[in-house]
Amino acid sequence: MKRLYLLRHAKSSWSEADLADFDRPLNERGLHTAPFMGRLIRARELVPDLIVSSPARRGRETAELVRENISADVEIQFNDTVYEASPHTLMHVVANFDERIKSAMLVGHNPGMEGLVRLLTGRNETMPTAALAVIGLNIDGWKTVAAGSGTLIEVIRPKEQANFDVPPGRNI
Repeated sequence: MKRLYLLRHAKSSWSEADLADFDRPLNERGLHTAPFMGRLIRARELVPDLIVSSPARRGRETAELVRENISADVEIQFNDTVYEASPHTLMHVVANFDERIKSAMLVGHNPGMEGLVRLLTGRNETMPTAALAVIGLNIDGWKTVAAGSGTLIEVIRPKEQANFDVPPGRNI
């Protein structure tokens, strides 16, 4: 049995119209939400053995802020394939995780993240920015991950958390 955490990147900025999509940073809300999710992951004991992230700036920043706030020495690997990946491509990334890893977090983008939840579990779930899907995979090794091999345990959406403290003057 393996456990997969799918984390959509936190909210990004659109303030610089000339900036390439790949280079968009987190906005103020994202800079608040990513650390919150890291603390929540730590508190809920959902800390992965490995984080694999999109190398896009908003993905990198999310992964780094989450790791910093889970207070664990978790390796982050940046994988070019994760950026703009389809659900099947993301599943191929998962299939190539080191077999010694028991749990892994994939930090990526929509629509791929929602599509991967659906592909693995058969469930249609919304994945707003910084949402975390927790999936139990009914497999012994990552190489055998396949459509339908997962069970959705839960989806954690930041704004549904009672202890999510929104900065004054900001809505989520």
